Amino acid sequence: MLEAGQKFPGIIGLKNHDNNFYDSSQAFYHKLSEGSNMSIESFGSLQTSNGGGSVAMSIDNSSVDSSDSHTRILNHQGLRRRANDNYSVAQSVNHRGRVTHALSDDALAQALMDNSSPTLGLENFDEWTIDLRKLNMGAPFAQGAFGKLYRGTYNGEEVAIKILERPENDPERAQLMEQQFQQEVMMLATLKHPNIVRFIGACRKPMVWCIVTEYAKGGSVRQFLMKRHNRSVPLKLAVRQALDVAKGMEYVHGLGLIHRDLKSDNLLIFSDKSIKIADFGVARIEVQTEGMTPETGTYRWMAPEMIQHRPYTQKVDVYSFGIVLWELITGMLPFQNMTAVQAAFAVVNKGVRPIIPTDCLPILSDIMTRCWDANPDVRPPFTEVVRMLENAETEILTTVRKARFRCCMTQPMTMD
Repeated sequence: MLEAGQKFPGIIGLKNHDNNFYDSSQAFYHKLSEGSNMSIESFGSLQTSNGGGSVAMSIDNSSVDSSDSHTRILNHQGLRRRANDNYSVAQSVNHRGRVTHALSDDALAQALMDNSSPTLGLENFDEWTIDLRKLNMGAPFAQGAFGKLYRGTYNGEEVAIKILERPENDPERAQLMEQQFQQEVMMLATLKHPNIVRFIGACRKPMVWCIVTEYAKGGSVRQFLMKRHNRSVPLKLAVRQALDVAKGMEYVHGLGLIHRDLKSDNLLIFSDKSIKIADFGVARIEVQTEGMTPETGTYRWMAPEMIQHRPYTQKVDVYSFGIVLWELITGMLPFQNMTAVQAAFAVVNKGVRPIIPTDCLPILSDIMTRCWDANPDVRPPFTEVVRMLENAETEILTTVRKARFRCCMTQPMTMD
């Protein structure tokens, strides 16, 4: 087995484990409280929970070091704390007796809520510009090198607030982040489906960008499975949730879009146990394949052609779905006995895939096997995946007595 950081042939341009790439989240992100629960496999998207909630946070597609660049804004002229500033997590009352917004003692939040700077929307999406007078900022619950996630309320609804810092002395990175912000806003404003996280609004300020979405109290699927200590979930629930994902992706693909980072970290659980797909910050229109950033997604869920920087289509999402379905059925982390880079090498050079439990329903085994086939043309479209899962659901309700799979797999959990 290849050691992390060791170079190997066959994966063009693959960066090693120590270069703060897809397995670098422990260094790149840090928890803001002891109660936070952070995913390790989340470069390019941030999934944490505090009190059970979760939301996806897209940061950037390029390799970024773990410096304290997110603190640069603290020293930005005009944002330094003044002696008479009164920012707190709780609500405060000003001298006129009016209740002000609940702000953490935080420069990003200050930059967003600063009444002296203009609030701008996105061209052609003006109706989605949030009214900051209706936004109540709570405490941050996660942060990355260029932004933070906050809980809060908007018009009385509990929301997740993503604030990204505009790099002050890096015009190239600022332009890239501006493009990604615009892309995410346009994607979220366009996508309206019960299984897609609901977009509430966004705005731009001179020093920050902000995106507001609904808040998922149930956290992500990966967090849910981690809390269960990788025990499998009831089979009926697993298939129902897989159907939620497949229906959401059927809708996304029907619009000619690709998610490119479909994984359990980006699947959010709501109060009725339904699943919504989140984090479209790296999605692209399919016809733009040639210009796509290849190092997008996360290796454990990534299709071979994307790992190798070959041209790809919507079928990369189908591959990722096959891995997600395996997670839902087994409760385990894909390629748990490998680093992410080792998994990428094994997938591309050895054709390795996760082991399907021996007691898995043949119809579910068939879906997984077809979805993660090395040949994208063999992978079924999501319209067919939905139909197969609906058939599996019917079979479970009518013929299967066992409430859950009882997988007793031993390592290694992959096979050639």
